[in-house]
Amino acid sequence: MKREETVDHQIKMCWHAIYRMYNQQAVQHESTTSMAFVLLNIDPKEGTPATKIAPLMGLESRSLTRMLKNMEEKGFICRKPDPNDGRSVRILLTPLGQEKRKLSREKVIRFNQVVRESIHGDKLDTFFEVVEKINHLIESKSIF
Repeated sequence: MKREETVDHQIKMCWHAIYRMYNQQAVQHESTTSMAFVLLNIDPKEGTPATKIAPLMGLESRSLTRMLKNMEEKGFICRKPDPNDGRSVRILLTPLGQEKRKLSREKVIRFNQVVRESIHGDKLDTFFEVVEKINHLIESKSIF
């Protein structure tokens, strides 16, 4: 089987293309794709406990720590003690972070609009079914 014929290669190549596309947009706003995804996973009103962000994004908490520090230095976020749990820290968006989140959201919506206009109904439904099935196979440890 050629590399180009494997499911994982096609998924990886598509994800890398999406990531690069978003990164080209993010860099224009002094951000990165990863930072934009973090901003989108922070509740814009209540903030989000720091311990909840990594699992929402499928990351290890170690990977997120450096990014949060960088985002704080850029003025996108701030950290406050969680009023419901004194041991926890809540990540809140600053006004600049709110603006960057809005831009990120607009880019994601635009990408999805163009894809939905270009790939109609049944094909997109099938795509979601296939991705869901692949995720199920992986999560249920049915492969290895």
